[in-house]
Amino acid sequence: MTKVATITLNPAMDLVGRVGEIEVGEVNTVETLGLYPAGKGINVAKVLADLKVQSTVTGFLGADNKGDFEAEFAKYGIEDKFARVAGKTRVNIKVTQEDGEVTDLNFQGFTVTPADWQAFVQQTLEQLKGFDYVAVCGSLPRGVELADFKAWLEQLNALGCKVIFDSSNKALEVGLQANPWLIKPNWRELEVLTQTKFDSIEQVLAAARQLNAQGITNVVVSMGAKGSLWVTKDFVYQAQPPKITNVVSTVGAGDSMVAGFIYSLVNNLDPEQTLRFASAISAYAVTQGNVGVESLETLDPFLAQVTVSKIA
Repeated sequence: MTKVATITLNPAMDLVGRVGEIEVGEVNTVETLGLYPAGKGINVAKVLADLKVQSTVTGFLGADNKGDFEAEFAKYGIEDKFARVAGKTRVNIKVTQEDGEVTDLNFQGFTVTPADWQAFVQQTLEQLKGFDYVAVCGSLPRGVELADFKAWLEQLNALGCKVIFDSSNKALEVGLQANPWLIKPNWRELEVLTQTKFDSIEQVLAAARQLNAQGITNVVVSMGAKGSLWVTKDFVYQAQPPKITNVVSTVGAGDSMVAGFIYSLVNNLDPEQTLRFASAISAYAVTQGNVGVESLETLDPFLAQVTVSKIA
């Protein structure tokens, strides 16, 4: 059986809501969509569970409010290998406006000590031996040094697993230096990485090819309404997603896409089918208040509307 793990170093309780338009400095009445144990890797694991792909989750959890996370893992049948550390896991507030724009208010939580980090490194390098796919997702908690993070990613690569990496800001910049097997930056993150303002998909493609040349096998760039690009040394595919008119929340759409890729890889779908499935489940995600999918059949209308083309 294919072995999959997701790693969330900095999880959060996500308070998700929706509002017509945020008025800065005013009282805003927000429709509450839910309070969920989350974090990018946890979201990936939850979607995979809905798709009948078993996974193991690890990372750090604050010991003071671990209960909701433990209940969520039990609910989904996810194997919990999280390290517990002193303090509380943070709370994130995510509010989607009618136009689809999301405002994030990300609070700070626990601090990882050097001893915590060393124990975690030893634990994961032992636990993840023999795993096929390991998705490292999200931001870094306080206390984790960038150089140590990069060294750990390189050690994960050395285990022989295929590392899937989805992060942002400095963590993304440093993590790319470890040459993970697959990365999923968005258009804006790639602009920041290359210090270039893109005016065309051709420029995005050129930047992705540079990352291929650096040693990153798969570069998947999400481009919002423009769809997504999957760039390797051997092929380039572009997907155009369905037009969604009933956007509820874009929170977790990228995590759903990562889960879609892992599902497709586990089930040996070809590249065109893989990008189509990942795009469809990402599109479906924005129609929901939380990540997840009822069944594969639920995705059929979205799969039918995704256009995938191969770029010469």
